[in-house]
Amino acid sequence: MAATPIDALADGDQPGTASARRELTSNHPATASARRKLTSNHPATASTRRELTGDEPVIVAARRTPIGTAGHAFKDLTVDRLAAPVIEAVARDVAGRQVDDLVMGNCMGPGGNVARVAALAAGLGHAVPGVTVDRQCGSGLAAILVAGQAVRAGEMDLVIAGGAESASTAPLRTHRGAAEPYARAPFTPGGHPDPDMGPAAEALAAARGITRERQDAYACRSHAAALAARAAGRFAEEVVRVGGRMDDQRPRPLRPSSLARLPAAFVAGGTVTAGNSSPVSDGAAAVAIVPERLRAGLPGMRLVAGAVVGCDPELPGWGPVPAVRRVLARSGVDVARIAAVEIVEAFAAQVLAVTDALGLDPLSADGERVCPDGGALALGHPWGATGAVVVTRLFTRLVRAGAPPGTLGLATAAVGGGLGVAALFEVVM
Repeated sequence: MAATPIDALADGDQPGTASARRELTSNHPATASARRKLTSNHPATASTRRELTGDEPVIVAARRTPIGTAGHAFKDLTVDRLAAPVIEAVARDVAGRQVDDLVMGNCMGPGGNVARVAALAAGLGHAVPGVTVDRQCGSGLAAILVAGQAVRAGEMDLVIAGGAESASTAPLRTHRGAAEPYARAPFTPGGHPDPDMGPAAEALAAARGITRERQDAYACRSHAAALAARAAGRFAEEVVRVGGRMDDQRPRPLRPSSLARLPAAFVAGGTVTAGNSSPVSDGAAAVAIVPERLRAGLPGMRLVAGAVVGCDPELPGWGPVPAVRRVLARSGVDVARIAAVEIVEAFAAQVLAVTDALGLDPLSADGERVCPDGGALALGHPWGATGAVVVTRLFTRLVRAGAPPGTLGLATAAVGGGLGVAALFEVVM
């Protein structure tokens, strides 16, 4: 595959087996018929404290693959083969617990229930069914919300959830009798706007007054932050080796002057370029979700609230704004209380439009809160996985980094067709 314009700007574990897993024995022997109500052991304020039942979903493990540019690092790995090492690693992180289900997001795979294929490939055993979720770029985060709902309902005690995408091996599709394959499925029916994501990002930038200079500055910041995070080892504990690779392929040193020379990528005279857009990518990420009553002292992130919201399909990049607002309203939390924010960086224009609307400034005052280790602009954007990647990043920033109990984190993604997905998490110890 030929190098994209941004490529020219550069300056310079052993898997466990299903048979080795023992049946779960919980240190918290509450049963469905006799669950006691728990009192929170962290200093949540009245605005977030709820009466706990013991079924609150908690993420206790989170992993991801390195992210490769489509046609390069993982060009020969099908989506199930990308997903399997991450699923194995997460299952190993909670060794001894029986997995009830696997919920995986995927957009462009072959069909046939990718989650079931990946569950078997990961050695989870025949009894773990698997279900595949398609909310396009929000699929990985939506899968985590679906799994969290099953745990909160008391129906499951351990669900692995996340997403995977292999753009490199995605099949070409065509309608019967058509001479050529179609580029993508429609996101809306006839009579409704259905823009491709690049022109939609351009429209959002114009609607919200996001300048080319700000977009390029944010893209440079994302790459620089990702390189610094990698050098400091902040990705090391979350990344699972795949094909001998541990590092994300995409991050590189960029200069604003170099980005400024790139032409508009989607609309003549526009502001969205290859340099301030995310690349098409391959990757996977997964988390393990258990109810609070079975957490057994493991540190984690409690799922406080989640939302999937529709918006004008003409401006799909706006979706995180109503989704985040709904999550904050449901949980009674102000954005000022959130310590860590991870937003899927599909386009710099989209990130800046959303953060402006939410009262966040990632290029200045909120640089340490919003994607401080870079995001999809630098790491890559594997569509079905990317929502789970940002949750994995939150887990590293909060749980692995030892944030105190009660610390809040937010993950959100925009979705083609006019949707937004968001989730609020709270550190528990």
